[in-house]
Amino acid sequence: MLNYGAKIYLCTGVTDMRKGMNGLSLLTQTKLAQKASSGAMFVFRGRSADRIKILWWDGQGFCLYYKCLNRGKFTWPRADCGSLSITAAQLSMLIEGIDWRSPVWSDPPKCAG
Repeated sequence: MLNYGAKIYLCTGVTDMRKGMNGLSLLTQTKLAQKASSGAMFVFRGRSADRIKILWWDGQGFCLYYKCLNRGKFTWPRADCGSLSITAAQLSMLIEGIDWRSPVWSDPPKCAG
């Protein structure tokens, strides 16, 4: 599954979600100036903001994670910065559809008892 020990980069702006592994790995090299097979995770978001793809090299080949939200949108940085590095915790929140920039409990856990 996802390698949370790896560096994680958000590719800011909009990505054509029709792109597969080859197209996304080319974007990492051209747009982000990163080597796709570095072991880092590269996160891309579509125009409608309800889809993300995560590309990473696991040592044997490329892996691609794809998620579509039924409701809501993925929180994304402005397009003017090219890429942004985030933590594994922020990625976890992003995947769940939580605003990872300033997370707030919408319904805090209750005490067991």
